[in-house]
Amino acid sequence: MTMGDLEPTNVELRYKIQPRKSDNEQALAGNDFDPFALRDNEHPTTDGETLTHLLKASLGTGILGMPVAFMYSGLVMGIFATIFTAFICTHCSYILVKCGHKLYYRTRRTKMTFAEIAEAAFQKGPKWGRGFAPVAKFSILFGLFLTYFGTCSVYTVIVATNFEQLINHWTGSEIRLRMLICVLLVPLILIAWVPNLKYLAPVSMVANVFMALGLGITFYYLVQDLPSVEERQLVTWGTLPKFFSITIFAMEAIGVVMPLENNMKTPKSFLGICGVLSQGMSGVTLIYMLLGFLGYLRYGNDTGESITLNLPTTEWPAQAVKVLISLAVYCTFGQQFFVCLEIVWDGIKDKCTKRPLMVNYVLRTVMVTAAVFLAVAVHTIAPFMGLIGAFCFSILGLIFPVVIELIVHWETGFGKYNWIL
Repeated sequence: MTMGDLEPTNVELRYKIQPRKSDNEQALAGNDFDPFALRDNEHPTTDGETLTHLLKASLGTGILGMPVAFMYSGLVMGIFATIFTAFICTHCSYILVKCGHKLYYRTRRTKMTFAEIAEAAFQKGPKWGRGFAPVAKFSILFGLFLTYFGTCSVYTVIVATNFEQLINHWTGSEIRLRMLICVLLVPLILIAWVPNLKYLAPVSMVANVFMALGLGITFYYLVQDLPSVEERQLVTWGTLPKFFSITIFAMEAIGVVMPLENNMKTPKSFLGICGVLSQGMSGVTLIYMLLGFLGYLRYGNDTGESITLNLPTTEWPAQAVKVLISLAVYCTFGQQFFVCLEIVWDGIKDKCTKRPLMVNYVLRTVMVTAAVFLAVAVHTIAPFMGLIGAFCFSILGLIFPVVIELIVHWETGFGKYNWIL
């Protein structure tokens, strides 16, 4: 799954074309710059803490769509396709971090974001590509914005859909889903008005507890009265693209990879076959496979877009699941929203010197309103997740890391027999 850390002394053996020593070798030979020793983090995270953050980031609400993803692939195909998807996503995250480590030496910086890595790769790459550096940075920022903005809309639909079932059950009357999504506008604006992520930390902790309890009760329902495996499709080819789009949405965590690495006490431990990244994604893959397999096995072709929609609304434990997961998703909305907010605010804050605080809160309100309107327009979960997974996460998590790696290795070569290509 991973290529392992390449020691600086092995670089010449790896590359077929090596016109000059790598930046890593030059820096270490002169003992003039070590980005990992010079990195200054006020509160660096240990390997265990980083692993916990990675699991938290990867085990999001996308897991609720894994059973319907398995319905699109079949039980057996779903297992192998999940492993394959996890392998590709992890490898692309790996090469992004590896390229970041190389660029630390070339730029003499100790940490960089995803967008800064793309920009630096082109700036320090071949002459013909240096003019594309601003475009690369903007493209990634724009992609991150679209991804997390769409995720906020998905969260809105998930919360509204779960509460729709409960309200219809307890009142005995039908309530329109679009109307319920509009009602969520005010609560979502309130959580978006939380000043910064520091104040959202307790909310995120509560969200984790709610999600864990909700998934625990969900697993209890899934193992009850399981039918025979022969009653389900084992391999389905026609809808396999839908499987991949939903699974990539659920698994991809490319947006948090560099922030986690940047805050580590021992950044080199992030990579490697037994590194933090491999450990975290292995655990995530197992959990996703288990829920997807059991969910489709239990409900078959009746599997809902979110597995919570299959739980019996008449039983109080199932009602508790819907409430817990809805609240967990609502609490997590603020975290996802801050990614969008920071991208837009960083682009306009220099122009808002008069009453910047008021402009900031107006921006928050407008962005939440736009996310809710998008949820009203696209009020189905699975196609929404599929769109974001197939378009946004695929470009960000699969294509951009490959492009960055090609540019980083353009002048130093692509290894023996061009194995990197």
